[in-house]
Amino acid sequence: MTDVELGFILELMPYRYIPFSIGEIYHVYNRSVGKLPIFITIQDYFRAYETLDYYRFMKVPMRFSYFKRQVQYTKNAILDGLISNNKSMVTILAFALMPNHFHLVLVQKKKDGISELLRNFQNSYAKYFNTKRKRTGALFQSMFKSKRVNKDEQLMHLVRYVHLNPLTSRVIEKHEELENYPWNSFTDYMGKRTYSFVEKEMMRNYFKSIHSLKKFTFDQADYQRNLDEIKHLMIE
Repeated sequence: MTDVELGFILELMPYRYIPFSIGEIYHVYNRSVGKLPIFITIQDYFRAYETLDYYRFMKVPMRFSYFKRQVQYTKNAILDGLISNNKSMVTILAFALMPNHFHLVLVQKKKDGISELLRNFQNSYAKYFNTKRKRTGALFQSMFKSKRVNKDEQLMHLVRYVHLNPLTSRVIEKHEELENYPWNSFTDYMGKRTYSFVEKEMMRNYFKSIHSLKKFTFDQADYQRNLDEIKHLMIE
C-alpha cells in the first residue's frame, strides 16, 4: 500500500493519524460541535489569532495560557527566539475564522507539524472558550478534516474560496466589506493589515499586482466556472 492510499484510507476514519508530507500544501478545516458559535466577540477572534501564531512553532517553552500572562518584554523575547531559530512547523498561506468554523491553507515544514498545530490550537482555544463561558465538553468536532492540494491552479482557486468564505456564508454582504473583514488573510494580501504568520509570497508570485489578485478574487463568473476544479478540496 502506498503512502497516498494509506492517507486516503486513514482520512475516512473518525479518529485518525494523517501522514502529512513535508513540503505539501493542505486545506485544513474544522467546525464546532452542533455548529455552536465559537468566535463570538472580538476578544475571541483575537485569542484564536494569537493562539495560531504561537502554536505554529515547535517546542514552545510553555502553554499559551501561561505565555499570555507574561509581561510584554518576555513575550516578545520568546517569539523573537522562536522566529530567529526558524522553529515554525508550518507555513500558513491563508486563513479564515468564521463564527462556527475555520479554514487554514498550510504547508507542512516539520514532521507532524500540521497535526501538532491543530491539536494545540484546538485544545488551547477550547479551554479558553469553556472557561470564559463556564462550559464543559468538546468544542470542536472530533477530528479536523484535510485535503492535499496537487496543482498550482488548485491553490489559487482554493485560497480564493477561503478568502470568499465570509461573503459566501453571508457573514458580510458586500464585496467591499471583505477587504476590511479582520479575521481573514485577504485583508493582509490587500495591504490593509498585517498578520505576522501569513506567508504571502507564494500566492503573490501568481499575480502581477495586488489589483490583479483582487480582481481574481472578486471575479464571480470565473470563480463559478472553476469551482469544479477544487470541489474535492472543499471539505465542509
